[in-house]
Amino acid sequence: MAVLSQKALENGLSIRRAKTEDVPSIQAMVNASYSKYIERIGKPPAPMVADYNELLNTSDIYILETTSDDKIVKIVGSIILRIDGEADAVKVNNLVVEPAAQGRGYGRVLMDFAEDVAKEKGIGSMALFTNVKMYENIGLYAKFGYVETGRKSEDGYERVYFRKELKRKD
Repeated sequence: MAVLSQKALENGLSIRRAKTEDVPSIQAMVNASYSKYIERIGKPPAPMVADYNELLNTSDIYILETTSDDKIVKIVGSIILRIDGEADAVKVNNLVVEPAAQGRGYGRVLMDFAEDVAKEKGIGSMALFTNVKMYENIGLYAKFGYVETGRKSEDGYERVYFRKELKRKD
């Protein structure tokens, strides 16, 4: 499995697969992070209404945890990945960071981890989408090297699709 950078490990970060008992924490983190978009979109964003118990069965959900000096472990982020063999891509279904932990580079840690997973599996690209009204994400994904590939309405949401080609491990 992909590993975190030495810097992330030194900062007390770890990533593991989510378990059923993590679902309430994931849902609470998603609700706290995405509720600010309800008014802008006109309804709860898709991650707020997702069935995370079902996603445990159909996707790979990873948890980002911090461990403090006094050994307290806290979930600060999550990323949901799904391999799309047809598109030669690892799809990021959702990336979320606890609001109180945002701005510390945890989203980047999770995205780097996802790219390492793809490379380990010999997959050539990453794919993701965001809501067009979550304009902050559009700029963030561009900063991470993703290129917009299209826009369309899907499941009642206006989405912006992105792709990033990866350098394969030799």
